[in-house]
This record gives sequence, structure tokens and C-alpha cells, in this order.
Amino acid sequence: MSGFGLSGFTFCRNAVALGYPLRESILSILPIVDEFVVALGHSDDGTGELLEKIGSPKIRIVESAWDENQTTDARVLSEQATFALSHCRFPWAFHLQADEVIHEADLPGLQALIRQHNGNRQVLGFMFRFIHFLLDYRSVNPWAFRREVRIVRNDGQLRSAGDSCGFARKSDGLYLGKELLGREVLWTGARVYHYSSVMPRSALEKKISSMSRIRYGDPPPETLKEMTRMGIAKLERQYSIMREYRGSHPSVMQERIAAAERFRPRVNRMLNWRFYANVFTHGFKG
Repeated sequence: MSGFGLSGFTFCRNAVALGYPLRESILSILPIVDEFVVALGHSDDGTGELLEKIGSPKIRIVESAWDENQTTDARVLSEQATFALSHCRFPWAFHLQADEVIHEADLPGLQALIRQHNGNRQVLGFMFRFIHFLLDYRSVNPWAFRREVRIVRNDGQLRSAGDSCGFARKSDGLYLGKELLGREVLWTGARVYHYSSVMPRSALEKKISSMSRIRYGDPPPETLKEMTRMGIAKLERQYSIMREYRGSHPSVMQERIAAAERFRPRVNRMLNWRFYANVFTHGFKG
């Protein structure tokens, strides 16, 4: 594989029912990719129709089967990402999960950076800064992971790692992390807007239930119900100490944001003892 070109890729299953901004995620990088590969698992909620309605000839849907028995470390997610990557046809590949969106202001710089280093075979990936929103579009979790590689050289050397957040080299398992910055990994300064829990309550319950099955198998209904309740309760506790977000969002998100409400009023986190307990345990992250 030679020359220059950029594939976008993702994987999804029942993304509409789970409240993911899949359409917005794809549209956010569609202007700079030569194709966008979607590994689509069996869906009965209109996800396939949503993809078709985007109406772009760049989008290529590849049907995928999910291994329901693969529940160790949510490895089925990285398997799906690796499967989608294997169908990418261009020398560089840009991975976005279905709840992640790129700001349009960052697109020109990303294009220029990839072109600049296209011929440098040492460079395997480009790293992004993550902004994690929790329960609404004005609340940011500064303690969640801060950086990951999302654009990689598509020459067969790499696979998706963990729960598809990053990448590792196939030959020796070398993870493309911050330890490689300045060599195999280059910093972009671009942002990934992560809307993992910003959705209506019904969709959030479905998502937490689905992720519990992916991580822990198929627990009894009452156990799954309790796991879902506890997952939402944890998010609600975290919400009280989140940082207020005052920056802009990607333009493709404006319709969703305009239709959304604040999760609930929040007092200054500096007046909440949970904030200081978290700082003591995890440090001040902003």
C-alpha cells in the first residue's frame, strides 16, 4: 500500500436504540476521509437505515458478527475495530467510536500533519486529546483518560487494543501510548469529544445493560437490572463534581445539543466534599 489517503472506520450495533451520535460522528470527519468503513453488527433499531440516509458514497457498510462469548475486558469491541480496520483501503486509518465526534476546526491541521509525515515510516500513529462529557453537554470528567491514538498507519502492523480505545503492534504487543510520543506516535493537539453518557435515561439504561453483558457475559435478569441501577447511580454521584464546560462543541452536534436539557442543577464543586476526596485519591486534573 503506497501513496496518500485516509480511511475512517467504526463499528456499531443498535446504535440508535443506545443513543449514540453515530451520524454526527461520521459526518464530523467525512470531509477529510476518502472512505468511511462501518462494521455493522446485527441491528433491529434502524441503525442500517440511518447510515443509508447519510447518503454519502464514501460510506461502506461491512456486515460483522459479534462473538457473544467474548467477554474478557470487552475484547469483542477491539475485535470489531480490528475487523473494520482490515477493510480500510487507504494508507492511513482514522478510528472513531460511535459516541465520539471531532471538531471541524481541527480537520485542516490533521490533514496537514498526516501529509507532512506520510513518508516517515517510523511514525505509526497520531494522538488526540479527549474531552469526556458526563450526563449532559456542559459537564466534563477531567479524571477520565486524557489521550489516545486514533489515526494509524494502515500497513497491517497494528490491531485495536483493549476495548478499542487504542492500538498495539501485532508483532510484539507494543502499545501506542504516550511513552512513544515524538517517535512512533505524534501529538496532534486535536480533540475527541466523547459523549458516552449524554443521552436520554432510557437509552442510557440500555447502554449500561449492553456494556455489562459485553464485559461480564449474560447475568440473570435481576443481577443485570441491579448492575444497571448501580451504573447510573455511579454516574449521578460523579456528576456532582464534574467540571463546567464553557468551550464550543463540533457544529454537527448543534441539533442534539439544542434539543437537550441540563441533567440537573449543580452547585460549585468546590463546595462538595466528594471533589476533595477525588482530588486526594486521583490528583487535581482540571
